[in-house]
Amino acid sequence: MRRKVTGLALAAAAALLAGCGGGGGEDTGAEPGKKDGAAEASARPSAGDGQQDGGAEESSDGASGGSSEDGAEGGSGGSGGGEVTREVTLEVGGDGRTQVFYTADTNKTEQVTLPWSKTVELSLTPAEQKVGVLVTIVPGSVQGDDGQLTAASCVIKVDGKKVDDNGDGKDVSGCKYKVK
Repeated sequence: MRRKVTGLALAAAAALLAGCGGGGGEDTGAEPGKKDGAAEASARPSAGDGQQDGGAEESSDGASGGSSEDGAEGGSGGSGGGEVTREVTLEVGGDGRTQVFYTADTNKTEQVTLPWSKTVELSLTPAEQKVGVLVTIVPGSVQGDDGQLTAASCVIKVDGKKVDDNGDGKDVSGCKYKVK
């Protein structure tokens, strides 16, 4: 139990550090006191509708996108060099209540009733499309069939396609994916 909690805390800390990023005052060759265009673009928050769905809209096709780092096909926008919008769905399965830490349009921890899902729209600039925007879920513990506490299952979908899961709770570090 202690090992799982420590792993969960480390995963949450890593997600926070990755989400906050570095870039604290390094000179990149731009004029002193001015940010370069890439730094300004990455500092701009992505838009999201922030709505929480009560029930998950599961597709029964069993599609598995693996955990590749490629951007999902589809979405609005084109390859004309402008912004692209991706629909990202975060899902946590199980029964009961648990705590969920996620990063998508914002970093947030919520106490939720399972099953839970949240869908957000991420608007990606050309720079974000190139390097990707990290989306994560770290689900809390739920009681398993044997009475032991185990990590809840999680799934990340981009534009309706499953791109990552934690093997029904077998991976305590949760789910993560770079949306491009």
